[in-house]
Amino acid sequence: MRLDKFLKVSRLIKRRTVANEACDAGRVMVNGKAAKASAQVRPGDVLEIQFGTRTVKAEILDIQETTKKEEAKELFRYL
Repeated sequence: MRLDKFLKVSRLIKRRTVANEACDAGRVMVNGKAAKASAQVRPGDVLEIQFGTRTVKAEILDIQETTKKEEAKELFRYL
C-alpha cells in the first residue's frame, strides 16, 4: 500500500493531501530513510513522523484498504 494512503487509513494523519505534503517536505521516514508518498509500506516497517518539534514513531502491524475509526488503532503500534 502507498505510504500516504496508509497514513490516512490508519489515521496517523487525518487527510491524504496533508500526508502527501509531509512526505514531500521530508518529515516522514520509513525504516530510517526519507520516503516519498508513493513508497510501498508493509507490515513490520517502522514509520517516523515529525510534527513540529514532536516525533512519532510507529510500527505497521497490518494493512487494510479501509477501516473504521475504532479499528484504526490496530493497524500500528507506537514505539
